[in-house]
Amino acid sequence: MRSRSLDASPRKNPKSPSSSSSSSSTIRASPTSSLLLPFSSPPYHRVRGRRRRRSRSPNPRPGVPLLNAALHRLVSLDLDRARRFFRSAIARRADARTYAILMNGLCRTNRIDEAFKLLRSMKRANLEPSVVLYNTLVHALCRGGKVGRARSLSSAMDAAPSAVTFNILISAYCAAGDPVRAMVMLEKSFDLGFIPDAIAVTKLVDLLCTRGRAAEAVEVLDRVEEKGGKVDAVAYNTLIKGFCCAEKPQVGLRVLREMERKGVLANVRTYNILISGFCNAGKVEASSELFSEMRNDGISPNFETFDMLIRGLCSNGRVGDGLDLLAIMQEERGDYGNRISPYNSILYGLYKEGRVEEAIEFLHRMASAFPRAVDKSLTILRFCEFGNVAEAKLVYDQMVKEGGVPSALVYAGLIKALCEERRTREAFDLLNDMMGTGLFPLVSMFNALVRGFCDNGHWRSASKLLEEMARRGCAPDAGSYGALIDALCRQQESDRACSYLVEMANRSIIPDHSTWYSLLNNVTACNEIIDVVVSG
Repeated sequence: MRSRSLDASPRKNPKSPSSSSSSSSTIRASPTSSLLLPFSSPPYHRVRGRRRRRSRSPNPRPGVPLLNAALHRLVSLDLDRARRFFRSAIARRADARTYAILMNGLCRTNRIDEAFKLLRSMKRANLEPSVVLYNTLVHALCRGGKVGRARSLSSAMDAAPSAVTFNILISAYCAAGDPVRAMVMLEKSFDLGFIPDAIAVTKLVDLLCTRGRAAEAVEVLDRVEEKGGKVDAVAYNTLIKGFCCAEKPQVGLRVLREMERKGVLANVRTYNILISGFCNAGKVEASSELFSEMRNDGISPNFETFDMLIRGLCSNGRVGDGLDLLAIMQEERGDYGNRISPYNSILYGLYKEGRVEEAIEFLHRMASAFPRAVDKSLTILRFCEFGNVAEAKLVYDQMVKEGGVPSALVYAGLIKALCEERRTREAFDLLNDMMGTGLFPLVSMFNALVRGFCDNGHWRSASKLLEEMARRGCAPDAGSYGALIDALCRQQESDRACSYLVEMANRSIIPDHSTWYSLLNNVTACNEIIDVVVSG
């Protein structure tokens, strides 16, 4: 049997026109011409068929996690569009995460009613709301001031409350100024085995101290520690501040020792509160000891520490110690040199002690550090000295507008000048501005106002100001009573004039010559004085 020989050349078709062509024109196929290279395109009919098969295949539906991600993005951009997207694309396949995303957006924008509608829709879909979702609603209600409704929701929710639930409610009742209900929530959280966080506890302690119930705040911290909670330095600082505001800094100091015994480290804020408390109570020696103690313990004083202690020393007649402390501040904390408050305290102390010339000299020395403030202060004082009160007031207003803090010298000069021009109401407003900066007016400033009110015929306002002086701890002197008694005698108010004379005697204040002259020139008052002397 004859075997066929293999030939790579194709057979000739006799009917083909090419068969008559010469052999040189015969096209031979390459052995690899029918093979596809690795990166070559498939034949067109295959590509076309594949494309048709792809076009006929259905598009897969996006999964719920992908839809939730899109919804989360939409909620942050456009909540209304996010709600439309939810209804059209997700509602039938929504899970608990879907509802939580949309509800968080509604609560964040205070659309509480819509959030509750969504909650009912979630329950109809047989999805169980989580405690996190309920806490979102509770927080939104509390933020909107509906604390009672938030508490009702926390009692009626399907999920068990968590510690976060009670943190929200305690904080909300504290913000509403209701310590009783806040403490009820605290005890309820203890009963369920929860311990509120430090923020909620601190808010409750702060509210109780503000209401003058610092002893109850101590009990709250004891209960928290008894239940295994941790009380941090912020809570203790709040308690110490409460005792200092109640003028009991010594009790605050005992709290400091107790927190140190329990291993809670005091910080600069702790010492600043106590230093301020003792200074306000006039016990600057204790403040100085605390300052030394904190430095020995490695706690660096900040600007507030220096500022409060310098003010306390100067306000209590220890300007020399205040100057020494100012030098320490300049040496150790050179970056504090551009803050004028401690320097104003030195000026206040010098003026309070009647050392006005030294105060003016110190003001000039401040010029290198505070050129604008010193220049405006000296300008105001010159205008007041020459009776140009209008210009002085303009410079003062410009100084305050630029953020400057006037010194006691500026306030004293302006108040006196305004009262001399019978602009008593402006002087009184300036006195309040001075007290707003933490500088307590001197008796001479009060006396200028008393005389101003009396010169304008407003002796009742002068009488109220005299009572305010005594209430704020500024003891009136003969000048305070003299102007008022003179005005009362001129108004034929002899009974009131004699009552103030008796008050002067009770305070061991000796009337000056002008006061006796006013009383003796009033016949009725003179007779009453004789009766008092005879009966006494």
